Amino acid sequence: MAITLTEAAADRVERFIAKRGRGVGVRLGVRKTGCSGFAYVVDFADDVTDGDQVFEHGTVKVVVARDHLPYLDGTELDFTRQGVNETFVFNNPNVRDECGCGESFTV
Repeated sequence: MAITLTEAAADRVERFIAKRGRGVGVRLGVRKTGCSGFAYVVDFADDVTDGDQVFEHGTVKVVVARDHLPYLDGTELDFTRQGVNETFVFNNPNVRDECGCGESFTV
């Protein structure tokens, strides 16, 4: 199982953590919501527990609860800027369908 980050995403996470002044990395997960079933959750990871899997990209740690791995395995996290808009983009090979608004997905 693996989760990867592009250089743009790793750079953005590093800057978020430096500005915040604490944290071991970024925590990725999913939650049930929306019309398609799941939505991504991105948060700071302040610690790592026994139930977590850690993936490293240079100095950036990606922390994922093991029960979320089946939904995220193989995902590449990217970061894009378009005009004044900035966002993380999940390139997830497990997604079978997405809702029209792009906020939720089905695996």
